[in-house]
Formats: sequence, C-alpha cells, structure tokens
Amino acid sequence: MSSFNLSVDVNQNGNVKNVDSLSTLDDIDDIDFAKLLEKPRPLNIDRLRSLDERSLHELTGSPQLRNADNASRAPDHADYVISPSVGRRSGFNTPRSQPGFESHPMVGEAWDALRRSMVYFRGQPVGTIAAVDNSEEKLNYDQVFVRDFVPSALAFLMNGEPDIVKNFLLKTLRLQSWEKKIDRFQLGEGVMPASFKVFHDPVRNHETLIADFGESAIGRVAPVDSGFWWIILLRAYTKSTGDSSLADMPECQKGIRLILSLCLSEGFDTFPTLLCADGCCMIDRRMGVYGYPIEIQALFFMALRCALLLLKHDGEGKEMVEQIVKRLHALSYHMRSYFWLDLKQLNDIYRYKTEEYSHTAVNKFNVIPDSLPEWVFDFMPPHGGFFIGNVSPARMDFRWFALGNCIAILSSLATPEQSTAIMDLIESRWEELVGEMPLKVCYPAIESHEWRIVTGCDPKNTRWSYHNGGSWPVLLWLLTAACIKTGRPQIARRAIEEAEARLHKDHWPEYYDGKVGRYVGKQSRKNQTWSIAGYLVAKMMLEDPSHVGMVCLEEDKQMKPVMRRSNSWTC
Repeated sequence: MSSFNLSVDVNQNGNVKNVDSLSTLDDIDDIDFAKLLEKPRPLNIDRLRSLDERSLHELTGSPQLRNADNASRAPDHADYVISPSVGRRSGFNTPRSQPGFESHPMVGEAWDALRRSMVYFRGQPVGTIAAVDNSEEKLNYDQVFVRDFVPSALAFLMNGEPDIVKNFLLKTLRLQSWEKKIDRFQLGEGVMPASFKVFHDPVRNHETLIADFGESAIGRVAPVDSGFWWIILLRAYTKSTGDSSLADMPECQKGIRLILSLCLSEGFDTFPTLLCADGCCMIDRRMGVYGYPIEIQALFFMALRCALLLLKHDGEGKEMVEQIVKRLHALSYHMRSYFWLDLKQLNDIYRYKTEEYSHTAVNKFNVIPDSLPEWVFDFMPPHGGFFIGNVSPARMDFRWFALGNCIAILSSLATPEQSTAIMDLIESRWEELVGEMPLKVCYPAIESHEWRIVTGCDPKNTRWSYHNGGSWPVLLWLLTAACIKTGRPQIARRAIEEAEARLHKDHWPEYYDGKVGRYVGKQSRKNQTWSIAGYLVAKMMLEDPSHVGMVCLEEDKQMKPVMRRSNSWTC
C-alpha cells in the first residue's frame, strides 16, 4: 500500500478542481460509483412512528422549541419525517433560516469556511480536510479524517446536501478492503481508515486516494472509533434522506459485518466492553485511557444499535443480528451497573471492602477505596451523575469525558434517569465543564507527577491543554443534541452563546487552553473544520430539533435491565 511520505499539495484549500480526463484505477473503482451517486429515491415511509420519532415529535412541539411556522403545519404526524431540504437552499449558498429563527451573523461565514475545506476526488466532493490553516505546517491536517468529517456530514445532511456524505461513505468503504499492514503485521479486514487524502499526479493527470490505518499515526495505533462513526453516519444518512438503497447495498452490508466482526469475536474477555490501547479514538495520544474507555464503549453501543436498523435480517445478516442483540443486553447492563457514578454510588465505593472472593463479591473489580481521588468528592453534586472514564480490574478512572457521556445519552446507553443526572451535573458544574468555551473534553486535568507517569511527559498534553482538560468547540454539537433529547435546550443555547462570543473572532480554533477555556490552545490550528461544523450543527439542531433524529436512538424497553445498585454497606 502507498505511504503518506508523498509531497503533494492537492486541493488543500478546498477549491473545486475540474478534472477533464482521468485515468481509471482498477483497484479503486470496482463499484460503479457514478450509478450510486444518482439522487436518492424517496421511500414511502410508514407513518407509524417509532419510539424515537414520538418523543422527538413531542419535544419539537414543546413551547421552548416550537418555531413560528409550526402553527401552520398539518396536525398529523407525517411532518416528523426528516426533510432537511425544506426551507433551505442547497449548493453553495448560505442556508436561510426558518421563519422565527434569528440567525447569527457567524452562520453565513461558517458555511463559507466549511465549503472552503471541501475535498474533491475526480470532480466529486468526498469530504472535508481537518483544517485550512496555511500558517502552520500541514502535517496530517490536510487529510479527511473519518471522525472529523462526522459533524461536517451532519451539517450537509441538515442543509439538504447528501451527495458529499454518500461519496464519503462509499470511498471509505472501498478503502476498508485494502490490505492493511504496520511493519510486518496485518490488521483485521474490517478496520476503517483513520483518514485519507487525494493524491494528484500532474504528469498522468489522474487522482488516487491514500489512506492511513494507523501506520502513520502518532504511536501507530489503529483507529477503533472510525468504524463505529462510519456505521453511525450511514444510519444518519439513511434517516435524513429516507433512502435505504445505500445501506442495502451488498458492499455496505458486508462493511458493517466486517467492522462488528472485529468486536464480537470470542476470546479471553470476561467483560462485554472492548479492550483498547491508548490513542485509539478522539484522544489520540497517551492519556491513560487504555483499557475500557467510555468513549469507545458508548460509540460501540451506538454502532451496534444503528447496525440493528441497517442490517438485513437474512443469511449472514441474521446471524450478526443475533450476536448484536446478545451483546447489547450484556453491554448495557455492564455499563449502567459498573461505569455509572452518582453520590450514592460514590459513597458505596468509599465504603467498599476489598479482597472479596466468590460470586457474591460486591466489590467485583477489587477497587481500593484509598485510590479514590480527592477532587471527585467535591465535584459530585447531590443530584447529578456521569459515566466514569474507565473500569477494569483494581482500576477506576473517575475523570469526566464529554464525548462518551453525550453519546451515552444519544444512544440511550444511559437510562432516562441517568441522562437527566448527566444534564444536572453539567448545569451544577458549569464553570468546570463549560467555563468560557464549551466543552471540556475531560475533567480534571492531570498534572505534576501523575502527568509525567500517565502521559510520558507529553508536551502537547500539559495540564488544561489539548486532550488533558482542554476545551473543544466541536463538542458543542454533541452537547446540543443531548440537551434537546433530554428536554434541556436552554443549556445548549447558553453554551452556544458562550461559543459565539469567541469562535469567529479567534478564527475557529481547534481547542482552547486553561481551566475555563480562556486561551486559544498553544498548538491549536485555526480554521479547524470540525469546530466550524460543530457550531453549524448545533445551531441547526436548535432551529429544527427534528434533526436530532439523525443521531438519536430511544431506549429499547426490552434491553432495560433491573438495576441493582451496590450494597457494599447497608448498615
């Protein structure tokens, strides 16, 4: 496979490059993409609403979120079927707001910036590069990252422009089939790339794609989250367009099965969670998230649930569906029972006995109470809670991780009560988790001796910087979606107002530093695409809350276990 050590400058500013004559690459275009890129055929969707449609429809009808034009809508429930193009312009124009929604001046400039980041392959848009910042060395910021493209994709879907999302899904699916080697070791067939870039050969006048599966990444870690994001985005595309023909393609069905086969294979695991290395997700450097990080577990849960909606229940698909259902039941129970922390659970852990043996043990992971960090006792509010960062033998990482907790709400990994508690925590600890720029990727920062041990003295992850307590504007869309799902849009509105005071003026930084996110990150790229897209998606969700249906799944009542709280000391 080709390496990234190619010095090229291909469409890095996002401008459209017309390609009049391109040579055919047999190893890329086995699929007839031209045929697949035809406009999706609308489906006759059954008007019987699912649980998620009912709840979101009721939410969009609430006084806080109702737009001025809602009164003119027909009283039936057919209006819930998402039609993002209604009331908007597609193409290269800034979308107009619905009546009654006051658009911020930043919105138009954000759309312009997002379009400048678009990458083209053989005349077709296939993604957005990580950042358009010509003041810094490009490194890998000129590539299309799978996780980074998700908010961009959602923005385009909400604006009625699904083609770029379809192209992206097909191209990354094709890259999945490539042989993947790091040194002499071959990766699993289902691994999705972390990123790709377009290589243009000016002599032969043709383009090809070059993918990175971790062999060029810092630490050489394969991206565990890429496959999960791909499945989640495929479901969002299907939900948004009403077009199931893409997901029904044999190639897409196989792609889903290959991704999940990596996770559902039997081995030595005693837990339903996924064992992962440091640096395998958004937190892509050594930060002590090895083991069973909440971000991966929440994404895994959501990808499994999305796959249930996408897979055909025949042949190989039926067998995979049965595996998924079993895993979902085990995973939901494990996460809700052992990763959840609130005031009562914290007190129970504080009073744990240790060295318990046999199946009757309460302290099942043999966590030593003296290992509880001092900060968590003051951080935990009376009526809040959250999923902690990691649980493994004799180890609990009590840090708050924003992405994992927001995905837990959206996927209904969190019960309705737990979702409410997470929102209560955010409101109670606003200064710590939001501050002057939403949102802390994790809290608190690790420092001093612990920083040296955990990060290996990483100069980029110093305290309150980058992934060590830095503030990431991209998380705004996840927070907004979680707020809308839980009926707390005022929290999202407040966070968006905080971001609007700084983001555009600071040229859309990648992240902010400091305890309250006051300073542009010391190594932060400007014009970071997912900061731009995250803001746009958050704004469009508040404008039309039905958009949340793309990334939201209601609780499966059959999956809900009987919750048994710890009974360490009841006397």
